[in-house]
Amino acid sequence: MDSIRTLALQARSASTQLALTSTALKNRALERIAHNLLQHQDRILEANAQDMERARRHDTPPALLDRLLLTPARIEELAQSTLKVVELADPVGQESGWTRPNGLQIRRVKVPLGVIAMVYEARPNVTVDSAVLCLKAGNACLLRGSSHAAHSNRLLTQIMQESLVQCDLPPQAVINLEGGRDLVDELAQLEGIVDCLIPRGNKALIQRVKRQAWVPVIETGVGNCHLYVHRQASLEMARQILINGKTQRPGVCNALETLLLDREIAAPFLELLAKDPQWTPVKVHGCPQTCQLYPAAQPATEEDWEREYLALEIAVKVVSGLEEALEHIRRYSSGHSEAIVTQDLTVARLFQRSIDACAVYVNASTRFTDGGQFGFGAEIGISTQKLHARGPLGLSALTTDKYLVEGEGQIR
Repeated sequence: MDSIRTLALQARSASTQLALTSTALKNRALERIAHNLLQHQDRILEANAQDMERARRHDTPPALLDRLLLTPARIEELAQSTLKVVELADPVGQESGWTRPNGLQIRRVKVPLGVIAMVYEARPNVTVDSAVLCLKAGNACLLRGSSHAAHSNRLLTQIMQESLVQCDLPPQAVINLEGGRDLVDELAQLEGIVDCLIPRGNKALIQRVKRQAWVPVIETGVGNCHLYVHRQASLEMARQILINGKTQRPGVCNALETLLLDREIAAPFLELLAKDPQWTPVKVHGCPQTCQLYPAAQPATEEDWEREYLALEIAVKVVSGLEEALEHIRRYSSGHSEAIVTQDLTVARLFQRSIDACAVYVNASTRFTDGGQFGFGAEIGISTQKLHARGPLGLSALTTDKYLVEGEGQIR
C-alpha cells in the first residue's frame, strides 16, 4: 500500500479538480454512486457477511453488531440518502456582497475545505455518507474506518471510485485507508495536506486524535444523553420518549444513557416501566432510591453516570427537582443531546437556556439529533464543539469562506 502521505497528496490533487467541478457533474456522480450501490448489492452483502462473521468470533456486543450490519434495506437507504444529497442546494459558490465607502466591492463566497479525513469505527454506512457529502461540497476525502468493517469499506470505496471514473472525475477523490493507531497518528499530522480531520467513535479514539493532531479537528459526539422527567410531566409521554430513546437503536450516539426522575413521580413512573415488555431487556444502574423503587436495578457507580453504554443499559437517578437535574447534567453531559419532559412551559424554557449542548429537547426524543431528521439531508457527524460548526454537520459545514475583493486602484 502507498504511504499515507502519498495517498493524501493524491487526494489533495483530486480536490483541486473537484473545487472547479460543476454542480451538475457532482450530482451526476452521486446518482451513479446510488445506482452502483444497488447494482452491486450482492457483492456488498457478501463483503459485509465476512465482517460480521469476524466480529461475532470476537464476541462483539449486539449493539455494535447492529452498527456493522448491512442489509438490503440499509443498502437501499444508503442509495436513497445519496439521492437526497443530490436534491440539496450546493453550498459551493453561494455568496453575499457589499460595497465599502471607498468603493471596494467585497464578496464572501463559499468554497470547499479541500481534503477531509474521517476516522471512525465499525459503521460502513459512514463510508458512503461521508464520501457523498464531501463530494457534493467539492472536497476529497480520506476514509479510515475500523478493521471490523474492512471488507465492507474496501468494496464500498471501490464502487464509489468506479462511479467517479464513469463520470470523468478523479477516483482519488475518495480513498480508503487501512491501518492501526500509527496510521491515525500520521494522518493527524499531515499539516498542509489534510485540511480537516473528523473523528467519529468512542471517547478514547476522539481524545487520541485530538492529542496527536497538527491539523484542525472537528470533535464529534460521544453521546452521554440525558432524559429528565419533571414532576409536571405526562408519564405516558415520558414513557414513550424513554423507550424510543433507549431501545429503538441503543448503539448510536443520540440514544439515551441516563434517566433523571423528579422524586414526586419516580415511583409511579418506574412502576409503569416495570410493566412494559419493551423495557424488560434494559439493564438499570440506579441510585439508592431507584434501587428501592425498582428491585431489578443494580447499584450505580460513579462510572455509570459518565458512561456511554451503547447497549440496552441505562443509569437512573431520582432528583429533588430541576436544580439537581441541571447540576447532574452539567457535570456529566458530553454536550450532545439532552431532553426534558414537562407540561410547565417556564421550566421547559429554563431547561433549554441552562443546558450547554448542541441539541436540547422539550417533550421529544433525543433520537432526532440527526442531519436527515433536521432537514440537512445526510450528515457527516454530530459536532459537540462550538467553533466552526455545532450539531449535525451537513453540506454547509464542509465549506469555508473566501473573500473576493475588487477595486479601481484604491490604496490604504
